[in-house]
Amino acid sequence: MHEGQSQTIKKQNVMSTYIILSKISPNALQKPDDFLKMADTVKEKIRKECPDVVWKDSYAVKGRFDVVDIVESNDPGQVDKASMIIRSHGRSDTETMQASPWKDFLKSL
Repeated sequence: MHEGQSQTIKKQNVMSTYIILSKISPNALQKPDDFLKMADTVKEKIRKECPDVVWKDSYAVKGRFDVVDIVESNDPGQVDKASMIIRSHGRSDTETMQASPWKDFLKSL
């Protein structure tokens, strides 16, 4: 293995940050308790099926989206899967973005 291959392998193990924005369907919930059950189901399913996704934080927000989740992973495919679990079991539309810390972004310029 030459030096370039070694660096590629190391880069794949670096955790990237992702932002998952979710808009819950207005027809998804009949009462507030339904949301708690749905959130538990989604959390458990992602924990089991996406072991390389590390949940950093979640926020309820006002505006175009209802929930902002911040996750880290070295496997973009598992982030995609987590987003699909939120869509299907969380009855939500999602938008996922990879994020870079501002100071790292500025250093790359």
